[in-house]
Amino acid sequence: MKKVISVSRRTDLVAFFPEELAGMLSEKRARVYGPSGHTYNVDLNPQNVHSIVLWSKNFDNLINNRFHLRERLEKYDLLYFHFTITGLGGSFIESGVPSPEDALHQLDSLIEVVGRPENISVRFDPIVFWETREGEIKTNLDFFETLAPYLAAKGIRVIRFSFAQWYNKAKRRADKAGFAYVDPSVEEKKRRTTGLVSIAKNWNLFLYSCSQKFLTEVEGINPSACINGTLLQSLHPQKEKVSLKKDKSQRSECGCTESVDIGSYAQSCPHSCLYCYANPNLNNS
Repeated sequence: MKKVISVSRRTDLVAFFPEELAGMLSEKRARVYGPSGHTYNVDLNPQNVHSIVLWSKNFDNLINNRFHLRERLEKYDLLYFHFTITGLGGSFIESGVPSPEDALHQLDSLIEVVGRPENISVRFDPIVFWETREGEIKTNLDFFETLAPYLAAKGIRVIRFSFAQWYNKAKRRADKAGFAYVDPSVEEKKRRTTGLVSIAKNWNLFLYSCSQKFLTEVEGINPSACINGTLLQSLHPQKEKVSLKKDKSQRSECGCTESVDIGSYAQSCPHSCLYCYANPNLNNS
């Protein structure tokens, strides 16, 4: 059975390593550096790949075909994009990310690349709360009122979201940066999610919670499988079958089906997101 290739949960290959990614696609092989120095090879021959799922906060390199990235990706049967737009781009929380306006302006071109809006999911992820020096609680949650109608107008219906999870290394980073993050209670998160559902219904959008099962207790929220074998089968031009088994390498609450990730742990990410739990490149890490 052909494989689903994930590009990549570990780092933003499209935004920061386009030349390396294009080289992998040209050679039809990826050499991946995993945790603890473990390395492995991944076959990228288009004949052996079911679909490629790309994750990014900035698809500009792909859209503009830098290093022939777009034309090399177009040799594969199916592309699916996860485009993260939180409304925090360019702020001190996501200093290396394009502004929300610049990100939204990429959508028309991205739809042109992939051929239809159904092959794009927007990740409004994570939702972050913080306290200013004046004692005011702020959040990017309010940006959803701007995001929802924009996506609806483009025909993009699927939105995945979660609330920031403050792992220890992210807490240390935030403290060092003087970022007074706030982690609301579960009940507060559910209450806020109810507001998201109301907006989504107004624009005929579908909300999926990513690896936060408690949010599915809110009516209108379904658990996310960000890599969803059933969906990829339905989108595939030949409806070719693919593994529907749960990806055991992901968190217990993750609903993703099996894929092979070609991002390396050695590739740190310069988006500089303060909440990042992966491998960010930050001066204040």
